[in-house]
Amino acid sequence: MTRIFDISPLIDPTIHVWPGDTPYSRAVNLDMNAGANITLSEITTTVHVGAHTDAPNHYVANGEDIAARNLDFYLGGCVVISVDVERGARIMSVDESKVTQKRVLLRTNTFPDPRNWNNDFASLSPELVDALHAKGVILIGIDTPSVDPFDSKALEAHNAFARHDMATLEGIVLDDVEDGEYELIALPLKLRHADASPVRAVLRRT
Repeated sequence: MTRIFDISPLIDPTIHVWPGDTPYSRAVNLDMNAGANITLSEITTTVHVGAHTDAPNHYVANGEDIAARNLDFYLGGCVVISVDVERGARIMSVDESKVTQKRVLLRTNTFPDPRNWNNDFASLSPELVDALHAKGVILIGIDTPSVDPFDSKALEAHNAFARHDMATLEGIVLDDVEDGEYELIALPLKLRHADASPVRAVLRRT
């Protein structure tokens, strides 16, 4: 039996986005409940809403846009690993014996509610990105809004991803998922020139 675990937060007007970014809103242009023959709506929001993946052009001048990214990053075997890290700290290392797949999702429990923003979430150290790349990892996901600290301007972790041409997966929700191996499916939309894309991130296990 195959089980699917949804690791994406619900996107609605109550979800917080990065302070200063464009919040989520939906406008209904045609409504069957008002007599139209169809319901038709539009949304306005940041491309970094909810569970999302960054494109290199988000943090590297003239970097690749999200439409050009290789989908192999976002589809395939992954491992969920819980880490013991304080709020506001960078994760310096993980138990490398647990790194058994090319995609690693880290549970920090430092951003517990995407509807109640906190600045002091944990993030990744560039040293950890380097170490996981050396183990063959191509994607690192985290249950926080960013792989770098809230107040980082140098974006050291993002730049480590750029050096190694790795993929990020930010804003995932791992509350109901046990540590262990899964198949990750988190495909970005093919958005020309976009610096990120929301994804419907799920884990599948047989």
